[in-house]
Amino acid sequence: MRMTERVALVTGAGSGIGQAAALLLAREGAKVAALGRTENELKDTVAQIQKKGGEALAITADVSRPDEVRRAYRTVSDRWGRVDIVFANAGVNGVQAPIEELADDEWEQTLAINLTGTFLTIKYAVPYLKRQGGSVIVTSSINGTRLFSNSGATAYATSKAGQVALAKMLALELAPHKVRVNVICPGAIATEIQDNTEKRDISSVRYPVEYPEGMVPLTRGKPGSADQVARLVLFLASDDSDHITGTEVWIDGAESLLQG
Repeated sequence: MRMTERVALVTGAGSGIGQAAALLLAREGAKVAALGRTENELKDTVAQIQKKGGEALAITADVSRPDEVRRAYRTVSDRWGRVDIVFANAGVNGVQAPIEELADDEWEQTLAINLTGTFLTIKYAVPYLKRQGGSVIVTSSINGTRLFSNSGATAYATSKAGQVALAKMLALELAPHKVRVNVICPGAIATEIQDNTEKRDISSVRYPVEYPEGMVPLTRGKPGSADQVARLVLFLASDDSDHITGTEVWIDGAESLLQG
């Protein structure tokens, strides 16, 4: 088991990619702090880990609130004495709308959770990571990094582009401390995130392009799975990637190459 004796904090761990990554890291021996805003979902993630003999802890917190993130790391340190892996995965699609219809507070909320939340998740992990080195993985997206045709997703794409810049800056800053920082950029993945996406009048700004065999060339339109993304997270968290930092990896079946 590649993650034995290591401690991982996973944000957005109650469902989708975060849950899949938490389960896989635990299966590989990591102790997992599952962080999110929905207590019942986190308890389900922890229960699944414990059922298979793993060790896990549920932490209810909002990544956009500094005090809650700081408190989360203290809880993890008090429980296990270290932090080795940080998967900054929590995020929202937010509201997608033409720029003149996107309210100021809708923009701010998306940036607060996706970009500021990532900043805080990494910032408050650094004192713990510096003790022995570690790995930070950030969930960005094909949007804002290699794909810009998703009209109306202005706030989301901007937040995702910002995450890549943040990760590259910190990869260099933290390299002397043996802390690696990398980014994953998923395309269409079968998760629940679309259920919480509000779209308003998107047709007025979207270009009318159709792809007869779907938008994901590798699978003829079928989206990827959270488990596929989790395997990438495991690789970047493990020593198998110990000379990789400051790098974004697209996991989208060539979707962004087709649409970008």
